[in-house]
Amino acid sequence: MMIEVDFMKKALKIASNTLTVLLFVLLIFMIFVVISSKASGGEPQFLGYQMKSVLSGSMEPTFKTGSIIVIKLVSNPEDLKKADIITFLEKEDTLVTHRVIEVFNNGDQKMYRTKGDNNQVPDVNATLSQNVVGKYTGYTIPYMGYVVNLAKSKYGIAALLIFPGILLLGYSGVTLYKAIKEIDKMNKKNEKEVQATF
Repeated sequence: MMIEVDFMKKALKIASNTLTVLLFVLLIFMIFVVISSKASGGEPQFLGYQMKSVLSGSMEPTFKTGSIIVIKLVSNPEDLKKADIITFLEKEDTLVTHRVIEVFNNGDQKMYRTKGDNNQVPDVNATLSQNVVGKYTGYTIPYMGYVVNLAKSKYGIAALLIFPGILLLGYSGVTLYKAIKEIDKMNKKNEKEVQATF
């Protein structure tokens, strides 16, 4: 019975430590998302990689609406080939991420015909190589796109920074309360043992 109690205590301690680390990592990640979004004026960016929010279902099931995808910024778009998934400037302020279905030359310009995996027909206009921003790396974080979009608003920033902090503080308070209760319990047990010896 004593072995079971010790095992349970160790398991709870490991779970408690793991949860604390996860909450701390969540807080750090939220701080990174907020600062990076503000610094880049859009999506978070790090070492030539950028996170993009998926706003439509045109590429499902490859990635779903509300996900974040990681793209590598392209320095030489001429290297792109058929089947690559690229992020490109469709209009002056509109980025699209679709799959290349054809690469061709138009005079001295390399162009890409693209199509969303979930779309029935290719995109109306082919994309010029200079309009390609990046190439999809294969990394997707489901539902985090909603968080990044939230980070762009004034109230969203406050929520993203305060919420994980409150969780961490609350959890630390609960852990501290349990530790104090455990110490009191041990003190009472020691007092009873001392009284029993007299």
